Amino acid sequence: MSIPDAAKDRTDLAFKNWSIKLVKSNLNFIIVLFILIACFCNISQAEELLNWGDCIQEAAKNHPDLIASGESIKQSEAVKQQAASGLFPQLTADLSAQTTGSSGKTTNAYGYGVSGTQLIFDGAKTINNVRAASENIVAAKKSFRFTSATVRFNLRSAFIDLLTAQEMLRIAEEIYEIRRGNLELIVLRYESGLEHKGALLTAEADLADAKYGISQTKRSVQVAQGEMVKEMGRKKFTPMRVQADFQVKDNVADKPDFEFLAKNSPSWQQLTAQRRAAEFSLKSAYANYFPEITGSAGANRTGDHWSPRTKQWDLGVGLSLPLFEGGLRAAQVTQARSLIRQLEENERSAWDAAVLSLEQNWALLRDAVENVAVQYKSLIATQERSKIAQAQYSIGFISFDNWTIIEDNLVKAKRDYLNAQAAALLAEAKWIQAKGEVLEYE
Repeated sequence: MSIPDAAKDRTDLAFKNWSIKLVKSNLNFIIVLFILIACFCNISQAEELLNWGDCIQEAAKNHPDLIASGESIKQSEAVKQQAASGLFPQLTADLSAQTTGSSGKTTNAYGYGVSGTQLIFDGAKTINNVRAASENIVAAKKSFRFTSATVRFNLRSAFIDLLTAQEMLRIAEEIYEIRRGNLELIVLRYESGLEHKGALLTAEADLADAKYGISQTKRSVQVAQGEMVKEMGRKKFTPMRVQADFQVKDNVADKPDFEFLAKNSPSWQQLTAQRRAAEFSLKSAYANYFPEITGSAGANRTGDHWSPRTKQWDLGVGLSLPLFEGGLRAAQVTQARSLIRQLEENERSAWDAAVLSLEQNWALLRDAVENVAVQYKSLIATQERSKIAQAQYSIGFISFDNWTIIEDNLVKAKRDYLNAQAAALLAEAKWIQAKGEVLEYE
């Protein structure tokens, strides 16, 4: 083989080896790429994205407090049915078979029949018990509204906490980038002899603090996710993200009529219904002083063989009036009167509290909305100062101490603006709760 042919073979072999390595390298790159894509897809699928409407629908279906309050309404309705049953005829069917033995003789007795009673008069005691039960149903429904308003506020608070934590994480990452850029600039100036070591150490400490801020905020996000899981009524923790803006949607520009809005307060409405129920209970207690009159009727057959053939029937009227019960009826009336007075005062207190709560929360919401505008202007001014100061510091027009104060103010302004937005949303949630609006309110 000639020298040129040998060189050519070595070249071909080297090219072949290089091609194999390239293919293997590309194959490894493709495998890694697919793994990263798969991991990204799994992460995306694992973190559920929810809006406010999704959270409302899930809480309305699964929240244990709402379910329990709904069962309370069903119980009140059942109590009314029990009270109303006394107004209808009470029918009873009976069947009997008996064998008696004596002195070697056995006697058989058989019988069957139907009997019934009907309340004729009881001083309207049963009717008033039914009316009291009806008002208790109304009270249970108002209690459900109160529970729904409370669940809405708790759910909205959790939603705001998670939304704020998500945004705070983004800001924390922005702050980290600011601190990292500042450190790079200071390192250059320090290495060139234009900055002292204290500035370098301060910048490193600021970067470490920014890194800690990211870790802390990530933990806050996870805690807020757990809060959302609880308030939506889920049984297991699931990672999630919420999406919404930080805009207050309720119009609070004009001062509303607080007394008109207070009429929608579920706590006041519940006490009003309970007071009306107590008034009917008092009438029922007075009815104990009246006699109770009932009618009865029955038809049966008896005999010593089956089937019995002897027919019997009866009609009757009964009257009962307790003459002495050791002061029981008087005590029942006294108790019913006292309950009415108690509920009247509770009702008045709830009314005053509802009006005051509306006025306080409206004022807090107005303050929070105005504070958002103030913090926004402060943020814009601080951002502009930061741009100018960074340019001035890079060419030595201002000292490190002055520049780092401006940078710290920028970090604080970013956080203050976000906190002001979150406070405004929370104030809106409290205002909506004070109005007595339920979970589905939007």
